[in-house]
Amino acid sequence: MRPITIAFAALALGATAPAFAQAAPDAAMQGALAQDNRADDRARDEWRHPAETLEFFEVEPGMTVVDYMPASGWYTRVLVPYLGSAGRYVGIMPDPASADVEGMAGYFAKLPAAFAKDSPGWNLAGAPVAAYASQDVPEALKGTVDRALIFREMHNLYRSGALRAELMRLRELLKDDGMLGIVQHRAKPWAAGDYTDGSRGYMRQSDVIGLVEAAGFELVGTSEVNANAKDSADHPKGVWELPPSRSTNRAELDAIGESDRMTLLFRKR
Repeated sequence: MRPITIAFAALALGATAPAFAQAAPDAAMQGALAQDNRADDRARDEWRHPAETLEFFEVEPGMTVVDYMPASGWYTRVLVPYLGSAGRYVGIMPDPASADVEGMAGYFAKLPAAFAKDSPGWNLAGAPVAAYASQDVPEALKGTVDRALIFREMHNLYRSGALRAELMRLRELLKDDGMLGIVQHRAKPWAAGDYTDGSRGYMRQSDVIGLVEAAGFELVGTSEVNANAKDSADHPKGVWELPPSRSTNRAELDAIGESDRMTLLFRKR
């Protein structure tokens, strides 16, 4: 699979953090969040807390940041303007060969082409943008990344069997002091193993920490900025019963909002 690189015209544009004591976003973040291309995204800010989350991950303008599995580009449209012309945005998709589940391998294989097709329509301005399947990342990028971020994709990596291989590749990309930020749908600590195997979207926080630390990282801190105490995290068909997916269209679930989520920061070791 060939790497896909997309360049856009550049425009000038670690402690555990409680969800109730956040400073106002700085000017660069305010500008990023206010962009016209986020008009349809802003309804999710209430649940995804982009300013507070990126602050906890210590992401700053001018950094090189990997956005792992950017999907529909929700965080792409925040990160590219926020990083600015001195930064770099790198979208990374999983290597289909690292998945041991056929359906997931096929899904992974389609992601680079989908990003290449969709991202020009996002009207991105700020950091130069590149996107690669993880097996095609150029050698020159290794050891140059300040932050790698995984938003609500750990369950897909886990259930596909690709998690360890992909975490190891992200570790190679990070600088010696680089860090990995993760937001993930959170199961209850007592949730059964067959509910937290990734197929329902929820994972136990202790399991995620253990899996990531086993791949060469150490936990720096946790935040409750993306917590939602209303979420019982035991929906029969998983996280997709909640907004924004609403797979079962039950009004009582709409009142919950989006899922309860862990927010974790790791350092490469």
